[in-house]
Amino acid sequence: MKKLFSLSFIPVNADLGLLFLRVVFGGCMVFLHGWGKVTTFGSKFHSFPDPLGITHELSYLLATGGEFVGASLVVLGCYTRFAALSVAITMGVAFFMVHNGVLVGAKSGESALIYGAAFLALVFAGGGKYSVDAKIGNP
Repeated sequence: MKKLFSLSFIPVNADLGLLFLRVVFGGCMVFLHGWGKVTTFGSKFHSFPDPLGITHELSYLLATGGEFVGASLVVLGCYTRFAALSVAITMGVAFFMVHNGVLVGAKSGESALIYGAAFLALVFAGGGKYSVDAKIGNP
């Protein structure tokens, strides 16, 4: 019973866990959030929320950069820590400034918080050995 509950029959592999985290969260961010911003660029460019007061256009570019470019780099494990930081910051702005730190209700920032936490974990852990970073010698 102890073996069953401790899952000791499954080998521990932190690098495989990091690969899974990168591909699932990065892929979801790219396809569920970033891709939509890339494909609707013209229609939302001037009306995107501007929570930092830096213009709608720059806010849109930064959000698209984090959610599409940054998350794509995370999936590949290329400059993982920096790319994950760009997404984590984007999610922090979304959670605290766009969703006002609210976790329940119609304008909940729950997904921004969860994505932000996952990408912040990658900032601290890096991409692991199954990444472009490992192949090119980045930590």
